Parts: sequence; structure tokens; C-alpha cells
Amino acid sequence: MDVSLLAREPDLRAKAEKAGQGHLFLWWPELGIAEKERLLRQVAHIDFDLLQELVRVLVLDRTKEPLMPLEPAPVVPLPADEKGRRDRQRARQEGEALLRAGKVAPLVAAGGQGTRLGFEGPKGAFPIGPVSKACLFRILAERILAVRRRYGAAVPWYVLTSPTNDRQTRRFFQEQGWFGLPKEDVVFFQQGALPAVDLAGKILLEDKAEVAMSPDGHGGTLPALWKSGVLDDMERRGIEEISYFQVDNVLVPPLDPVFAGCHRLGGAEMSSKVVRKAYPEEKVGVFCLREGKLAVVEYSDLSPEQMHATGPDGTLRYWAGNIAVHMIRVDFVRRLQAENLRLPFHRAEKKIRCIGADGKPVVPDKPNGVKFETFIFDALPLARRSVTLEVSRKEEFSPVKNARGVDSPESAQRDLMELHASWLEDAGVSVPRKPDGSLAFRIEISPLFALDREELKARLRSGFRVDRDLYLSGS
Repeated sequence: MDVSLLAREPDLRAKAEKAGQGHLFLWWPELGIAEKERLLRQVAHIDFDLLQELVRVLVLDRTKEPLMPLEPAPVVPLPADEKGRRDRQRARQEGEALLRAGKVAPLVAAGGQGTRLGFEGPKGAFPIGPVSKACLFRILAERILAVRRRYGAAVPWYVLTSPTNDRQTRRFFQEQGWFGLPKEDVVFFQQGALPAVDLAGKILLEDKAEVAMSPDGHGGTLPALWKSGVLDDMERRGIEEISYFQVDNVLVPPLDPVFAGCHRLGGAEMSSKVVRKAYPEEKVGVFCLREGKLAVVEYSDLSPEQMHATGPDGTLRYWAGNIAVHMIRVDFVRRLQAENLRLPFHRAEKKIRCIGADGKPVVPDKPNGVKFETFIFDALPLARRSVTLEVSRKEEFSPVKNARGVDSPESAQRDLMELHASWLEDAGVSVPRKPDGSLAFRIEISPLFALDREELKARLRSGFRVDRDLYLSGS
């Protein structure tokens, strides 16, 4: 029993009541000692001043600020001529030098659960390999391990979790033997969390002794880096650049020498990858200039006119879709900390399981609450220089967000198989297809067998054929 914590109950109750959240103690008389301690521990960590401001601005005041005039962001396009190819080759050489020197480290944002996929557990543990059934974490780990071997560098992997899945994620990595990576080179740290509130600004409770907490968004990566001591760890290891990406993109290269090189040659503090939007209504943010500064505008904040605007050539004016892949200088994150720069919070209406005023569980069928999130791309206007690099959607972007349809496990597996089939075809291998053009067999290539199409060409033996489901594994 934590007597000191229980002794704080009157003070913590008074703080909650002053903030208009006294209902947190509604079931206090019914709680056992352990439940009381659990509730008090959570209440003690709530920043009520911040919460009151967020509720006032993002929940009670529903006035939507008019969107400022936008201009298309400058983007380094995919190479279309010899100069473009030479520039990318120069960037590759620069990036490879950084990788060999061990100056770039991957950071995966992996705080989400697989709930929307009908999966119990961290999203990164979701099995996605078309043939191998390898989970998202394993595919990423094998790509990182392949880069370590290629460039001879002890690259650490930083894994951002959330309070919701931190324990599960650590246990999963341990059970999987850290996917072949040295244990000391897999570094976990947690993003922060804030209470979720109802549409009137009242904190929701998961049960009578549990506040409904929500991770503070992928923008929480930046404060988590310095609060956790991970930034210190990076500096001790000589890491200068952070390769940031999200766990649900099955095609993402965790360590791309071309991107690292473009970023470094451009003298950038924070850089980004983009793909061309597939269609105007695609649910991705777009890179723009807002008041002369680089910014990402969420698709839901674009007016219909902006969303469908076209240029003189008939293509979308705002085409540069955000795929949540960034290169971030370590000293830029340190500067944000030193200058006490904070990212803005955003409102996200969600369906949140909770208990009602009668103490009974509520399973909503429509949004019933608000979560407060920060977005990592809101750091872009704070960077002194930035590079925005266009990449191929077919090679680098296929997220797993929905159980079915667009951006689902089915579409991600299809995209991964098509990418690997294209590698085989480039190597001169005939890949059987059905009359509709789809693959006749399931195809998957482990990064430990070939990290890219060039390596595959070098490894395949003469006369290689595809006549059944194929998994090229490595070790």
C-alpha cells in the first residue's frame, strides 16, 4: 500500500474539481486500495492546466480558423533525365558514407494497436508477409539488419512505443530474439499520453479506477526523445541523423542512402519524402507553402477547390502526398528542446470505449470523444532548411490501416508481392500472371536474401524459375 499516495487524495481531488473534472472520483467509495492507488497515480500525472486550455480551444470553441492561402511546396522530383539521375547517384554516395560511418539511425513510430485490423496486440506484431507470415516488425528488422551487414555499421534501432503497448512490444521483441539484432542495439522509449475527453470536455474513464488515456500523436516523438534520454544515447553513439518512419508502411526502407544524402547535401534540419497523390480525395496530407513556410496540410483541412485544383498541365496543383517519412538532424531536436519549442495540439474525434454515468460500459458506434494529438510534420516550419524528395509509391508506400479495402493487409501484401515480382522481372525471370494481370503465385523476398533489385540480380542463379509460391529467405 502506497500510504504517501493515498495521503494526497484530498489535494488531488481538489485539483480535479477545480478543473471541472471532479467526476473522476465519482466511484471512490466503491474502490479497493489497489484501485484507489491506480486512480490517484493517473490523476497525479494529469496536467490540468494544459488540459483545460486544450478543452477550451479544441473542444468547446468549435470555430474553425480560415485556411491561409497556399502555394505548392518545392519538391525534388523523381529523376526524368541524366542530370536527375546523376544528382541521385551523388546523393546515394553521400548517404552511403553516412551509413558506413554509423551516423544514421532508424526510428519507428510504433505506438499503435492492431484494433482496427481485428488484431489483439501491437500493430507492429501483425503478420503481413504474403508467404512468410512475417510481422511488420520482422520485415523492418531484416531490412535494418541487411543494411548493417552491407555497410558494416552497428546501427541501433529506436522503437517508439506508447503507454498502451510498451510492455507488450518489449515482451514481443524478447520472445522473437530481437529479430536477430543485438539486444543492446534495440532501444525502446515511450511517447506521452493525455486523457481523452467527451464532447463536453469531461475526462472519460475506462472503468471506475482507470482514466481513458490516449497517446499524444506521432509529434510526441520529439519531446519523448529528450525526456527519455534517448537523444543523449544517440549523441553518445555518434548518431547525427534520425530516419523516422511509421510501423504500418510495409514498403518503407528504414535506411535509405539516397534520402540521407539528399538531406545532408541540402544542409537540411528536417526533410521529408512524398509521393504523388493517387486521386484528389486521397486521405493523405499535402506539402504546401503557407506564409512562405513549408507545411503539411491535412486532407480534411483542404477546401474542395484546393483539393481539386490543377496546374497548367492539368495535373493536381497540390500533389505532394505526405507518407510520414522524415530525416531529422539530432541537433535540430536538441535545438527545439533548448528553445522550448512545442508542437501544436490537434483535435481528433474518436469512438472511445468508456463507462457511462451509470457505471456501465459504453461501446460507441460513432465518435463520442476527443483525443489530443501532435503531428511530427508540424516541426517542419521550425526547421531552418528542408528538402522534400519525391519517391515512387510502388516502391516505398503501402500502409496498413484498414481491415479491408484501401490501405488494408490485402492491398499491402499485393503491393509487396508486385514490388518483388518487378525485381525478378528486372533480373530476367519470367513471372507467371493470370489473364487479368495479377500474379499467378505469391512472391516474397526476405531483405536478408536481397535488400534491393540490384542485389537480387547478383544473387539469382541462371535459369531461375517461378512455378509455385515463392519465398526467398536469408539468414
